Order: sequence, then C-alpha cells, then structure tokens
Amino acid sequence: MTALVNELPTPETGLVPFDALSRETYREKGWWTGRTLPDVLLRAAESHADRVALVTPEVTWTYAEMFAEAARFGAGLSRRVGVRPGDAVMFQMGNVAETIVSYLGCLLAGARPVCTLPQHGVREIGLLAEHVGAQVLLTQGDFGGGRLAAQAQHLQAEGRIRDVVVARGTAFAGATSYGEVIDAGADADPAAMVALLSDPDGIAVFQLSGGTTGLPKVAPRLHEEYAYNSLAWAQAMGYGPESRLLYPLPVMHNAGISLAVQPAILAGAQLVLAPSADIESLLELITQHRIDVLPMMPPALAIRLLESPGANAADLGGVREFVVGGQKLPVEVAERLRDELGIRVRQMFGMAEGMFLLTPEAAGEAVSHHTVGAPISPGDEIRILDTFGEHEVEDGQIGELAARGPYTIRGYYRAEAHNRTSFTEDGFYRTGDLARRHVTPDGVFYSIEGRIKDVINRGVEKIHAEEVEELIVQHPSVTTAALVAMPDLVLGERGCAYLVLENDAEPLDVASLGAHLLALGLAKYKLPERVEIVTALPLTNVGKVSKKALREDIQSRMAAEQGVVR
Repeated sequence: MTALVNELPTPETGLVPFDALSRETYREKGWWTGRTLPDVLLRAAESHADRVALVTPEVTWTYAEMFAEAARFGAGLSRRVGVRPGDAVMFQMGNVAETIVSYLGCLLAGARPVCTLPQHGVREIGLLAEHVGAQVLLTQGDFGGGRLAAQAQHLQAEGRIRDVVVARGTAFAGATSYGEVIDAGADADPAAMVALLSDPDGIAVFQLSGGTTGLPKVAPRLHEEYAYNSLAWAQAMGYGPESRLLYPLPVMHNAGISLAVQPAILAGAQLVLAPSADIESLLELITQHRIDVLPMMPPALAIRLLESPGANAADLGGVREFVVGGQKLPVEVAERLRDELGIRVRQMFGMAEGMFLLTPEAAGEAVSHHTVGAPISPGDEIRILDTFGEHEVEDGQIGELAARGPYTIRGYYRAEAHNRTSFTEDGFYRTGDLARRHVTPDGVFYSIEGRIKDVINRGVEKIHAEEVEELIVQHPSVTTAALVAMPDLVLGERGCAYLVLENDAEPLDVASLGAHLLALGLAKYKLPERVEIVTALPLTNVGKVSKKALREDIQSRMAAEQGVVR
C-alpha cells in the first residue's frame, strides 16, 4: 500500500481549504491533532482493547477484535479488489456488524467511504458513484429480500460500478464475497496500515447532505475536522467507558457515524446496533443491555414509544440520555415522556455539513423543551442572517442559521454552483434553516423554526409551515401534523394540513381546525385550506416527516378529483 497523496483544493472538487490561521488556531486549541481519522480512532481503540466495543444480534466484539477484523477487510480490499488510498467506495448496507467493519476497514486502507443509505435506488447510487468517481460498491446481500444485491448487479452490468463486494449473502457472478475480502487480508496489522496514511488535511469520508434533491450534494468530511466532530459530541454527551449506546437509525448516515460509531470508539463505550427502529425490539434491547444513552431519536420514534403498550412496563430507569433530533419536538411530547415514562429529554440539531447544537445536561425545561441548545464546541460560530444573507438579525428574530467552525465544511464536493450560494464570503455555511437566538440569564441558546424552503407562498404572503404545525398539535384531538403546499392557479400555493388524530377522536375539518387556530391568535391568511386525516405521516430514511411525499400525495389527490390522469 502506498502513502495517501494529498488532494489539492480545486474549484472542481470543492475541497475548500481551511485558511492557515484557522488551521493553526484549531491545532493550538487541541481541537485538531495533525493525525488522520483512522489514526485517532485506532489509538482510542488500543487504549480500550479488551472492552466490549460492538454488540449486534450475531456478534459481541471487543475493540481489539473489531479493529483486527476491520484491518483484514481493509487490506483485503486492496489485495483482492484493487482499492487504493484515496479511492471512493460506495456503501449500501444496513445496521449489521459487517457495515461497521467495512467502514473502519476503508478508513484503515485510506479509502473514502461514501455513506449512502440502503433505501437509495439505482439512479441515486449511480449518480453518486459518478459524482465522486467511485468504482467499488459494498452491498448487503440479504437486505430487502435481495433488492440491494440486484441493484448492485444491475449497476455493474451497466458499467457504472467496476467491482461489487457482497456481505451476508451469496455473491453473484462477477462480484466478490465479503469472506473472500477478509481472507485476502488475513495477516493485516491495523497499526502498520495507519502508519502509511499521512494526509490529515485530506478527505476522509463522503457524507450526503440531508437536503439533497436532484443532483448530489456531497459533504467532504476531512480527517481532522471529522475526528473532532465526534470527539466534541462525545465530550458534550459525557460518553465514557461505562456508557452503553443504542442506535436504531441507518448507521451510515452522518448521525450514525458522528453521534454513535466514532464517539463511542473515542470514549471506549459500548455500541449496541439495532437492526431496525421497531419500538418493541428497542425496548427489549434497552432492558437486555442496560442501555443508558439513546443519542438520536426522531420525534416520530418518540411518539411511537409513547404509544407502545410495552413502554410503561419496560425498565427505562437506566436511560440517562434521551436525545431527540431531526425535527422540532412538540412540547407536549417532551412532557409526556417526562410524566409517563420518566424520561428527561435533551434536544439536538445537526447536519452532514458539520455544526451540532445540544441542550446542556443541566438545562431547565425552558431550554430543553423549547430550544436545541448551544453549539458543542467553543470554536463554533453562529450567525442568524437576514433574507439576503448579508446582515445579522436582532436577537429573538427569525433568520437563516449560518455556521462556521472547526468541524463545519467549507464547500461541497464538485459543486461550484452550490458553493457560490451556500457559503458566505468569509466561510459561513448557510444552512437553509430558520432559527432564532435566545439570550437568557443562563446563556445563549437557539431554536429551529423551520426551513426556508418549507414556506408556503400564498400570493404575496409567506406561511412558515412549522409555526402553523406547532399550533395545530395543541388541539387535544391531534397527535401530530404536517402542513404542506398544494398548488393553486390563483395564489400559486395554499396550505394543506395532514393530521394524525387520537384514537376515537372526532374528525377535524377546515372550519373546526381554523377555529382552533384563530383562537390561538394565528393570522387568518395562514389557516390551512384543506385537511387530510391519515393514520400516520410518511417518514424519510432517517425518520423525518417526508414533506416531499406529502406534497406528491396532495397533488395526486387533486389531480384525481379533477379527472386528470398522472
């Protein structure tokens, strides 16, 4: 294996360098270490070699065992598949031990994991592979009844992927099995592999932007900044060798890597990887493994936990950290978790591009129930910008959240057009999230007030969906709600409310919902002009309400009503 060669920043790659002053400051502060990500992870693992690192339904591995297996896989990728340092390697795997081994193995080999999700289709994987120049795809053969393996075979047959490695299933003709890769790297030494990697300024991992639509937006996570991202989170959460984390969401998403996998390694903690987010299974795992940390629970899963018949009977007393993120948590849900299950909630906000915010451990409910807290690093900088992105708004006013710091990217990969609009001239990332700064006697905290694009343009008036949703869920009959735009020939868009109601609740219509909202002081022009009652809201791959699916649904309903064939 040859030493990893530095990839110089160019407009094409979008690998925007941290300026010399920032780099020097981050290293002086000890946030950056001058070491590669696999070096940092391996050193931590060596200091906890005999502790349990990973638990799945099939394996219980110590840190020594997990990294030995990862080294075998990484060396096997080089010898059997021809992966070289700097190569991008596509992932399409679920929450299994082989995923963790493959991820760490790629890092040890100097390859760059491209963290896609098993829910992605042929089109998305093909576009992303072309975008980052990947020729190798790691797939899980038994996921979705063989769907991922069939996709991989199709991509390889089209010539869009050169090599496919199949874990947990029979490799098809032309593919390589996971076992063959492991066997090819049988004598690998992780320390020797790390010693060959000499570029802490280069790209370590490719993560997908949570807001990706159309052409890919890929966040190039650099070695030092991605390592620090995970370390800062572990410190903010108080992870230690006795911590037991449970992670049920797709582990190759940025949240899985930077909230769970890497922070657990850096702290010597135990990670229990849940195969799915099924609530009854999660309750069983919490009891069986004495889980004390759930680092990411979307509001939808928190609500399902409350609705679970087994939740009240489960022993949840050992759960000291229950972190909700991904979307705004209704205050009523936080209060029910407290009152019915004895769970104290902390909220967080994070993104594949970097910045994490977290409510402090000692914060009162005014902070933990109504904000997402403060940045996790003293090096983080936040601005709340006006509509034009030029000036900061006053404290307490809504504006666009912009972030800069030691683990926030400075540019998307090969996306010059995106970078021109997504970053300020002095390197602040414009998130597209609406936020508000709250200056209190206990500190400065931030609340997320929706997305700029999650705005309904009703004629000349703009309706922020989350503002209306927060008031809708105060109705005693409503469990959860989502407001989306529906097309209108006159006004351009009007609001349609999707409601999930309590059992046996009387249905709400436009008039009764409008009366409720008017009584709470909402302006009349913001009232939903259509109501759809559903049993559940559709979710994205990472547990967020899929507004895209709802917009498509209302368009289909309206087309059917008008006799239009779509």
